[in-house]
Formats: sequence, structure tokens, C-alpha cells
Amino acid sequence: MNKAIVNKILITLGFLLAYRVLAYVPVPGVDTAVIKAFFDSNSGNALGLFNMFSGNAVERLSIISLGIMPYITASIIMELLAATFPTLAKMKKERDGMVKYMQIVRYATVVITLVQAVGVSIGLKSIGGGPQGAILIDMNVFIAVSAFSMLAGTMMLMWIGEQITQRGMGNGISLIIFAGIVSGIPAAIGGTFKLVNTGEINFLVLLAIVVIIIATVLSIIFVELGERRVPVSYARKVMMQNQNKRVMNYIPIKLNLSGVIPPIFASALLMFPSTLLQASSNSTVMAIADFLSPNGYAYNVIMFGLVIFFAYFYSSIVFNAKDISENLKRQGGFIPGLRPGEGTAGFLNEVASRLTFWGALYLALISTLPWVLVKSMGVPFYFGGTAVLIVVQVAIDTMRKIEAQIYMSKYQTLSAVGL
Repeated sequence: MNKAIVNKILITLGFLLAYRVLAYVPVPGVDTAVIKAFFDSNSGNALGLFNMFSGNAVERLSIISLGIMPYITASIIMELLAATFPTLAKMKKERDGMVKYMQIVRYATVVITLVQAVGVSIGLKSIGGGPQGAILIDMNVFIAVSAFSMLAGTMMLMWIGEQITQRGMGNGISLIIFAGIVSGIPAAIGGTFKLVNTGEINFLVLLAIVVIIIATVLSIIFVELGERRVPVSYARKVMMQNQNKRVMNYIPIKLNLSGVIPPIFASALLMFPSTLLQASSNSTVMAIADFLSPNGYAYNVIMFGLVIFFAYFYSSIVFNAKDISENLKRQGGFIPGLRPGEGTAGFLNEVASRLTFWGALYLALISTLPWVLVKSMGVPFYFGGTAVLIVVQVAIDTMRKIEAQIYMSKYQTLSAVGL
């Protein structure tokens, strides 16, 4: 393997190791034993799901307890605004404008992180039963210290994600979530076997769980590798000019155009209000928090709808039929039986819309599978569809990028030696 590729992989692993080390650095002034006991008793609600995405950093009240979710929430807001306001969308397409766009996302991340950090800090007072709850120092001092610590942790995670994307291998934000989920899987497997040993879960139920997990993984791989190949023809002049180069004679359109983004966006959007609501002891607010619990019908119905919405929304962003048709026209290519330009763009939009329908339905079903498993068999969140989807899809995407880098290095080597 090329030395440059090995260096990128090592850089990625190094940053992920730094992320896991940060997960064990607690916020000053908290009783971690009280918080651990609290999360053990709330593993089945929104806090349990939030804890899973953070790699169990929440139950330790680490400085990265909020994880990368504030950044994702800020990105969602900016994507929605860019789709609404043409000026912001134009800014995003320009090179200099993209720098300003990312600055706005970072500023929004700071605001969201501070709001969530203050909410979590106030909520810790009601944990443990004592007058101070899980807080060991003065309340006002703790709010200031915890808000600053969690802000520093989230901004550090955001920096790590950007460094992995630029200097490492794969998408940094996705790999951080991937690492957080994977780090908790061994403990979840151990917990499940413990339930089997104590007789709380029947061996046949465990076997059924394993079959469902394998079927889910195979389904995800099958769908993620599925694509519609639209045939493309090129003018004879173009073919003669590129006779020594490989000219792709089809346009690949993936069945799942939006990737893993819709479940992540939907989870972040639902966990944001849940985090704030958990900080209140008001009976009405607590009732709303229970209503939005992942163990309830409402949460999963909303999750199903949000995943479908974000699947269509994000697909429209990543797949621009007009740009593809214009590029095809400039290259002298055309789809047989269709006029270049608007006719081609309309056809590609129609194909993408049909594929997105099935892709969105697939994502929504996979994302709500955790609830079915938890409700019927009482298994941890780690065995659910959202976690499996993120792990499998990020692994496939990272492997594709490594393969692309390997092929690129081979072509560069052949070009250098003159073959």
C-alpha cells in the first residue's frame, strides 16, 4: 500500500484515539457515580440514545458529552436556510462564500452548544436526590465551568472532524459518530449475554436477534451498493479525442442518494429538544419529554417522517440534474432518445425521484427498527437499525475512499514510469 495512504489512515486513527481519550475527561465539579447510576436507569429513553451517539461520554459527563450533535444541528439549520434563501445558496456554491458559510455554521454551533450545556448543567441539580444533586461545587460556578468545558470539547470535536476530512481518510463527522457507536458495542454484547445468563432473555430470542442483525446488515449492504445506471452515448469526435482514456458510458444514480445523513439529522433534531426538556422538573415539561421518549409511538412516528423528509431534502442537494445535464452536453454526451439540456435534466430528475422514494422508505424502516427490537425483545439500542446503518454505511464509504486512493496511486505510478 502507498505510504501516503498509510499516513492518512494513521492520521485518522490518531484523531479517533484522541476523541476516545476526551470521552474519559469529566467536567469539573460533578459526582460521576451519581450520573452513572442515573444513566443506567434511563438507558431506554432519549438520554440512552444520546449516550450511544456520544460513545458513552454522557454517562461520564465528559467535556465532549454533547458530542458532535450541536454541529450537526447547526448544519441542518443552515441547509434549510440555504434551501429557502437563494443568496445563502449562492454563497455556499462559491469558494470564498463557502468559507463564510462554514464560519456561520461554527458560530451557530457555539450558540447551540452553550444553550444545551446550560440546560444540562441546571438539570444535574435534580439528579441524586440531594439539594445539589450531582453537583459538588457552587451552582453558579458549576454552570460557568461546565458550559465552558462542554463548549471547548464540542469545538475540539468539530476541529478533529474537519482535520480527518482534510488530512485523513473519510468523512470526519461520520467517523466520529461511527467510533462512538462502535466503542459501546462490546459492552452492549456483554450486557446481552448477561441477560441471557440470568434468564431475562431466552436463548431462542438471542438467536432471533442475531438473525435480525445479520439480515439488517445484509439489507443495508445490498441497498447501499444498488444503483441505476443511465446509459450515455458520446459523439464520434469526443470518442476519438478520448480513445486513450476511459470514458464512462453511464450515469450511476444510487438508490440511497442521501446516504446516512437523514437518520443522523432526524436523531439530532429530536434529541435537541429532549436534552433541554430533561433539565426541567415541571410536570408538563416532563410529560412532553415522556411523550418524545424513543420507547413511545410518537417518537418513532416523528422519526419515520423526519427521515423521509430529510432523505428527499438532502437528495435534492447532492443530486443536481441540471448541472449533470449541462456537463454532459459540454462533453458531447447524450442519453439515447432524449434531447440534451432540459429534456435530459427532466428525465434524470424523474429517475432520481423514483429512486429516492424507495431509498427514503428503506431509511425510515431501518431507523425505526431499534424501537421494534427494544419493544419486543428488550435489547440495547446498539442492536438497532440506526446504529447498524451508520456503522455499515460509514465503513462502506471509508473503504470506497481507500480503494479510490489506491487506484489513484497506481495510475500515478504508471504515469511516472511511462507505462
